[in-house]
Amino acid sequence: MSRTGCCYDNAVMERFFWSLKHEWTKFETFADIQDARLSVFRYIETFYNTDRIHQSLDYLTPNQFEAQHANVLAA
Repeated sequence: MSRTGCCYDNAVMERFFWSLKHEWTKFETFADIQDARLSVFRYIETFYNTDRIHQSLDYLTPNQFEAQHANVLAA
């Protein structure tokens, strides 16, 4: 970590929360906190990790990236 105020410290997480807000929750309303938690879980497990490509992972999905590196580590 660098010094306080460096905008690159949390860039990946800030991008994730931007995506969550603008790609998913912007179009939904929630009855209660459990409904919101389930929706966020569905976003991560059914879209973010499986279908959405990520610039920081060389334009692969997180599942593709992990599978690719698991093969490298196993060899």
